[in-house]
Amino acid sequence: MELNARERADFSIEDCRDQLARILSSADFRATDREHRFLSYVVDETLAGRSDRIKAYSIAVEVFERDASFDPQADPIVRIAAGHLRRSLERYYLTAGQADPILIDIPKGGYVATFSPRDTASPATEEPASATASKLLRPRPLSKPRLIAAVAMLAAAAIVLVIWSYSFRLSPSKPEIPRLLVEWFDDMDGSDKSAALARGLTQEVISQLSKFRDIVVIQPFGQMGPDVRYVVAGSVDMSADAFRFRVRMFNRADGSVLWAHSYDGTTTVPDLLKVQADIAANVATSLAQAYGAVFEAGAKRVVPDAPDDRAAYFCTLSYYSYRAGFDPETLPSVRSCLEKAVERFPGYATAWALLSLIYIDEVRFHYPFDPVRSASLMNRAHSAARRAVELEPTNVRALQAQMLALYFKGEIDAAMRVGRRGMTINPNDTVFLGEYGYRLALAGNWAEGCPLVAEARERNPGPLAYYEVGMAMCAYFSGDIQQAVMWIKKANVPGNALYRLIAAAIFAEGGFVADAERERAWLVEHEPGLVTNVRKETLLRFGHSEDAKIFLDSLKKAGLEFSD
Repeated sequence: MELNARERADFSIEDCRDQLARILSSADFRATDREHRFLSYVVDETLAGRSDRIKAYSIAVEVFERDASFDPQADPIVRIAAGHLRRSLERYYLTAGQADPILIDIPKGGYVATFSPRDTASPATEEPASATASKLLRPRPLSKPRLIAAVAMLAAAAIVLVIWSYSFRLSPSKPEIPRLLVEWFDDMDGSDKSAALARGLTQEVISQLSKFRDIVVIQPFGQMGPDVRYVVAGSVDMSADAFRFRVRMFNRADGSVLWAHSYDGTTTVPDLLKVQADIAANVATSLAQAYGAVFEAGAKRVVPDAPDDRAAYFCTLSYYSYRAGFDPETLPSVRSCLEKAVERFPGYATAWALLSLIYIDEVRFHYPFDPVRSASLMNRAHSAARRAVELEPTNVRALQAQMLALYFKGEIDAAMRVGRRGMTINPNDTVFLGEYGYRLALAGNWAEGCPLVAEARERNPGPLAYYEVGMAMCAYFSGDIQQAVMWIKKANVPGNALYRLIAAAIFAEGGFVADAERERAWLVEHEPGLVTNVRKETLLRFGHSEDAKIFLDSLKKAGLEFSD
């Protein structure tokens, strides 16, 4: 009976079978069902002493259910699946299997399983974990010059790692932001065409995700640390003229799937590159936008009294939660949290950007308008936005803050230039998309801005009411009052004074007298300062004086009294 390395070890066939079961049941063994069967087959055949029968043909027929006409020379499916399986085993032994007593491997050049004991070095001679894993997964010995070079490199890396870890524990210079591992997507068919598509989709998804600055995107490389919290994995199936791409994001710690989706596309040459880019853009937006899957997963991890580096990231999550509900009661606490975050981490561009946006919100949602206080806040908003852009010129949240700061200072053209730049950098950031569309529309360019607001509402699961109020304004200024009424009723943000103001204007124009009166009465009772200064508040928001006049005339029809 041929057991390879097992013959010299102190473990039995039952030990090997236990190790196989341990691998197959682990969430860190990320392989397809077919690869699970592949591994079980080669292990069972090897342990049964039939390693001479383990060939590409037998695997294809008995595991992949190919018919007797299968030709391993013409169809590389087994070779490709074996490569995937080897990588899955390597990842397993670098994560959950680090302490396993038996190593199961399928060396290149064949499909026979090997079994070897895990080395247990004494404390005095213990190697770094990465060196041990590398040695076990590459059983052939290195030449002496290469061995010396490898040891030197590992020693240098270990010293740097120790120094870095120690200094980080003493004084972390950066906050903790999510790290997202994108694995190479699996090719389920084994053809050159499907392999190329799987590689292309992987590269395109990585490219699109990397445009979002609130996450760190990494590819498989060596041993992944515990800070890599989320993993994106996928697979491609192809037919003659179409393909299906399945992708998921899961928690690396427990294997729980946090998001999953399937996409279909055609493989015709003129369409393939565009379909590939569209799918990657959709995946990146679904995962990394402000209210996407990564945000949802992070929001569930928020805990009180978190370490400074984690608390700083939680502050950014609290900002997005505040914006989703537009609750003015939470604004002071979010502002305080962000101020502490930039004080602790002065190089955190996103926190500077969100602090700028909080200052701007204090100006536009505080009534009545206070020229002294508002001017001071806008200067601080402008400074915070400028700092964010200096730190990260391609951070779209920083550009959003700069765009809004310029807009509310009356520098409309400059704001629009920043907006166009942000759209060029990352058109898949739907928060930026919606805000830029809103600014374009309110500046008088309704034809270009409104479709962007509509697209943001369609693609972003976050503050729908914000976009729906925007859609109501778009319909109002296009003359479709019935549509405007539909959108403003759909938005329904009863505690927001600007929502009430816009609703009053729309209801008045549509002849909904009772609804307009209800909004007027609420404004007079709850926000008399806004009513008294409504002309100034309106001119602050509209970049086109004629649009401001039309809106003010509608408010007069609603019964609001204010000076000209």
